[in-house]
Amino acid sequence: MPAVRLEHVTKSYKSMVAVDDLSLELAQGEFFALLGPSGCGKTTTLRMVGGFDQPTSGKIFLGGEDITWTPPYRRDVNTVFQSYALFPHLTVFDNVAFGLRRKGTDKGEISSLVEEHLELLGLGGFGSRPATQLSGGQQQRVALARALVNRPRVLLLDEPMGALDAKIRKTMQLELKRIQREVGITFLYVTHDQDEAMALGDRLAVMHSGKYEDLGDPQRVYDQPATQFVAQFLGACNLLPVTPERDRLHLPDGNVIGTRLGAMASTPHLIRQVGVRPEKVQLSRDLAGASSPSDQVNRVSATVDSVVYLGATSEYELTTSWGGHLHVLVQNINDVDRLRPGDQVLASWLVEHGFALPAEGASAAPVEEAVTEAKEASRVD
Repeated sequence: MPAVRLEHVTKSYKSMVAVDDLSLELAQGEFFALLGPSGCGKTTTLRMVGGFDQPTSGKIFLGGEDITWTPPYRRDVNTVFQSYALFPHLTVFDNVAFGLRRKGTDKGEISSLVEEHLELLGLGGFGSRPATQLSGGQQQRVALARALVNRPRVLLLDEPMGALDAKIRKTMQLELKRIQREVGITFLYVTHDQDEAMALGDRLAVMHSGKYEDLGDPQRVYDQPATQFVAQFLGACNLLPVTPERDRLHLPDGNVIGTRLGAMASTPHLIRQVGVRPEKVQLSRDLAGASSPSDQVNRVSATVDSVVYLGATSEYELTTSWGGHLHVLVQNINDVDRLRPGDQVLASWLVEHGFALPAEGASAAPVEEAVTEAKEASRVD
C-alpha cells in the first residue's frame, strides 16, 4: 500500500489553477522529490498532503485512510518549513520535546526520545542551548529532530535548505539522506534545486503548470526526459532540429542522427528535436568524419565561438555548419588539447546519449511509469 496517494487532486484559487488533476503515489519508506519552478504547484501539493490547504476536488490518502478533509493536527505527518519556525524562547531540548509534551508523552520517555534524536542529528550536548544561538545549519537540524521525534508516517519538507549557503547545504544533503535511511520514514521533499532533487530523491517528479511532466528515478529522468521542458529545466541541454525521413532522422546539414526513442517510441513520426547533454558531447580537431558516411551518425562540424575555463572543466560554445548552437562541457585533462575560439571541430556523441523529443508544445507518449519502461525502447540509427 502506498504511503501517500493523490487521486485526481485539483486546487483552484478563483480563476487560477494551482494543481491540475494530479494523481501521484509515494511508496513506503521512499524519499520522493517534487521539483519545479516557482508557481508550478509543488508547495501547494505538499500543503494539501499536510492539511494546510484543502483540494478543490479529488482525494488524498495516507496509507489506506482518506484524509482529504482531516485537519492537520489529526494527520500522522509532520512538516519542516524553510523558515524552521523554532520557538526562540525555548532551548533546543524544549523545541524538540514540544510535540511530545502536547501529546502527553511520559517525561522519562520524552527525555529518552529527545536525546536519541539530538544524537541522530549530530546535536548531542546542545539540548540546553537557546535555539537562537545556533547556526542556520544547526537550527535546521533542530527543526528536523522536532519533526522526526514524533515518528510520523510521512515527513514533509518544503525547501528546508533554501536559507543555507552552498557548502552547508551540500553537507546537509548527505546528512538528510543518511537520516532518512536510518529512520525509514517516507519523505516528501519540495525543491526548485535540480541538483538537490537528483542527489536526494529515490524518485522525482518534475512539475509544470500544476502537473508533472515526468516522473521516475533521477538518472532516467535526466538521461531520457519525456518533454522539452524537463530536458531544459533539469540541467543544461542541447536541442537539435531534425526531420524524420523514412526510418532516419536528419539534421539541417543532412547528416544522420541516431537516438533512443524513449517516450517517443510509439510516435516516431512526431520527432522534431533530438536532445543531448553538454557533458556527453566529444570534440575533435579531426574533421574527417564531418561528411559522415551512411554508417556513421551523430557527427556535427562546428566552429568554436567562446571558451570559459572553470578549473575542472571548460565550457565551449559552438556554431554548427547550419548556424545552430552547441553547448559543450569538457573535462580539463590535458592542456595541450584545449581548444581556442575560431578552431574548427567535429562534435560527436553516442547513440544512447541522445533522446528524441516532439516539437515544443507538443505531447509525447504518456509519462508516468510507462516512461521508465520506455528507456530501453528501440533506437533510430
